[in-house]
Amino acid sequence: MTILKSLLNLFLHINCPLCERSTPNEICSYCIQQLQIHRHQNPSSLWKQPLPIFAWGVYSGALKRAIAATKYENQPQIARILGQWLGKAWLFDSPRLDVQQVLVVPIPLHSDKLKSRGYNQATLIAEGFSQITGYKLLNILERIKNTQVQYGLSPNEREKNLRDAFVVKKADGNWLNTKVLLVDDIYTTGATANSARAVLEKSSISVLGIAVVAGTFIPQNVLNGH
Repeated sequence: MTILKSLLNLFLHINCPLCERSTPNEICSYCIQQLQIHRHQNPSSLWKQPLPIFAWGVYSGALKRAIAATKYENQPQIARILGQWLGKAWLFDSPRLDVQQVLVVPIPLHSDKLKSRGYNQATLIAEGFSQITGYKLLNILERIKNTQVQYGLSPNEREKNLRDAFVVKKADGNWLNTKVLLVDDIYTTGATANSARAVLEKSSISVLGIAVVAGTFIPQNVLNGH
């Protein structure tokens, strides 16, 4: 029986997508520990106007590597795990919400990028987030402009790049007392989130804020590992 169990464990093990270590889980325990180091001690501390932000962690180190692997190395399972962690953080540390219903809306990819990548990492994060929180997920945003990569652009260039990038593809239903929570992988200058919010609000859909896995602007001293 012990030999059979050992053989099963051998065949059931996979390689960790971040470090290639053999692991029975989607991410090995070592990499999980490294990722948790980058978790924000108080993710709701950034929940303030003009656009409230809830960020699970800091975009650096192992977390930056994990997001890159999700987007560019065909590792969608990482996005779902990060979305679940974001959801758990939201349940424990979310700001007080005076609304009857929260709808989760992921930031969409353009159809060309979606076809090339095979999935939208923001949607997978939102699915993991909704699985934990119980919030309903709606893909009501569409990206109609194939924008260039934001990295390396100035704030003004980012804003111009994302101008008229989104449309609301489905806005039927009763939106009274309902607020949308945008979900994405990274928050940098806010150009993407603000562009999406503006389009939603033009359709009389109120935006609560945005929940992201990582923020680029968060100081290192707020990390869980410090």
